[in-house]
Amino acid sequence: MALPLEREALAANAQLELENVELGLLLEAVYRQYGYDFRQYALASLRRRVWRRVKEERLGSITALTDQLLHDRACMARVLGDLSINVTAMFRDPGFYVSFAERVLPQLHTYPFTRIWVAGCSTGEEVYSLAILLAEHDLYDRTRIYATDINQLAVDQARRGVYPLDRMQEYTENYIKTGGKRSFSEYYVAAYDGALFDAALSENVVWAQHNLAQDGTFNEFQVILCRNVLIYFDKALQNRVQRLFYESLTRFGTLCLGNKESMRFSAYEDSYEVVDPAAKIYRRFK
Repeated sequence: MALPLEREALAANAQLELENVELGLLLEAVYRQYGYDFRQYALASLRRRVWRRVKEERLGSITALTDQLLHDRACMARVLGDLSINVTAMFRDPGFYVSFAERVLPQLHTYPFTRIWVAGCSTGEEVYSLAILLAEHDLYDRTRIYATDINQLAVDQARRGVYPLDRMQEYTENYIKTGGKRSFSEYYVAAYDGALFDAALSENVVWAQHNLAQDGTFNEFQVILCRNVLIYFDKALQNRVQRLFYESLTRFGTLCLGNKESMRFSAYEDSYEVVDPAAKIYRRFK
């Protein structure tokens, strides 16, 4: 006969298994009905985000959320906002931009034209940061940036280039830490109850929806930035995306990952040299 603690553990395991089934059905429904494939994302992160949405929709279960999103596109848009990770900031991790300027930009100066892919661009803060960095090093005019994300709403917001005024102090501090050459306030004006960034910073940007879990390569790039995205994928999807990046990079092209991500133990580890282990900058050499 099971002891009380054992019965509790069994009940908890049974509940977790049921939640996993419900979560799997929700992800399958999202894929079949709307075409977004989150089935290989890390379950622990997805579970937290889905339960938060369940509570905000005032529902009682993941199954109830599945039923609602299948019949309500507005609900699906909210779920998509939860599942597509949109944690970002301008000049986030300033040390990365310092290293990028020192170790990558000199190589870009040797190219007549550069194509850069910012994969998982979210609401665009990283794209504008990169555009500012390139402009201050006289590279922006001969660069095309392809900024993509699974969430079309996030891409649309990025294209507008309007961000909360109350974040400008944080962004200014980050910019100063990167060694910025101008006053950060020169890049935006107060408008629409927010900070509207200079339209010139997006003149050479192609904004587009792209799903790393499903879509293929669409160009050849000298640089790919995909920072703090792979950590939300399971191992199989990480391998798929790493293959996609390998196939999309030119030889001696640069791959930039997030500070908790790495090429170690991946199928393509031996195809890259480590440019900066702290900044997670890699160069493809074969």
